[in-house]
Amino acid sequence: MYKSMGQNWAISIGINHYNNLQPLKYAKRDAEAMEEWFRTSGFNQVFLFTENSPRIPTSPPIVTRPTYGTLRRFLNAQFERPLLKSVDNLWFFFAGHGRRHQDKDYLMLNDTDPHDIEHTAISVEYATQRLRRCGADNVILLLDACRNEGRRDGLGFGDKKYQGVITFYSCSANQQAWEIDALQHGTFTHTLLEGLKIQGEGNCATVERLYRHLTSEIPNLNTRYGKQPQNPYLSADPPYKMNYILLPRFANERDIDPLVIEAQNAELGRDLDLAEKLWERILAVNGTNQMALAGIRRIAAVRAITVPGTSDGIQSETKTQSLHTP
Repeated sequence: MYKSMGQNWAISIGINHYNNLQPLKYAKRDAEAMEEWFRTSGFNQVFLFTENSPRIPTSPPIVTRPTYGTLRRFLNAQFERPLLKSVDNLWFFFAGHGRRHQDKDYLMLNDTDPHDIEHTAISVEYATQRLRRCGADNVILLLDACRNEGRRDGLGFGDKKYQGVITFYSCSANQQAWEIDALQHGTFTHTLLEGLKIQGEGNCATVERLYRHLTSEIPNLNTRYGKQPQNPYLSADPPYKMNYILLPRFANERDIDPLVIEAQNAELGRDLDLAEKLWERILAVNGTNQMALAGIRRIAAVRAITVPGTSDGIQSETKTQSLHTP
């Protein structure tokens, strides 16, 4: 078991009450439960946005009511410049209404006008672009969206891939995702929290295992409570991020092996930037991994003797100053 050397930040948003849309029952509770999990799991920074969440203690304090203006200002100001390192992780959870509009997925906010979505809702594409500016290589979207009166209308939401991020959708496009009164949660969030808390054998330490847990348990849960089928959907870009470790404290050496193979293949393909990023992500999970330490040394040695500007795309000697060495 490992303790991550990287930082984890999270944003959790949940909206029950809308000015112009039907209210939801448990989106706010979903976001609060996720915020509690983030904090108890030792996340370095957690931002909560609900109807009555406390202000963010900055100067001046940031209001956290999830309106269009508030969320857009927060994403613009908070992620204007890199705050995290490549080995860090940024999690973004949203529970509420979602809508597909002109080939884009939108997050519907407290004051969104359904007749003017482009100017009053935030597109997932825009949110992703802002979040990626944080500097972390790993951005994880958890979208429990498209609800309508106890269920979610698909409306195409969730069939778009976003560059450079891992996206978990609560249901496949054109399906409905459900809230369950007996659980006081959405099916997706309830199952997600269960998966994140599993320890020992069967844990969900990696992206791939968490996805397998969701795809297995969500349909079973809906069947148990008399709901229609709901199949979560995962998009990982690039695909090797399926092997990323989300929960280092539950991970073991076998979980690192796929990343080792990806890093070795990147080195063989002379993609040293990718190889370095993967070796450093392994070290963020296990700082004493000898294969990763050796990989970093090899990359530093190659860069130290490479003439800047050569056609193989290898960067200059100066970059070795920032590499991790044992």
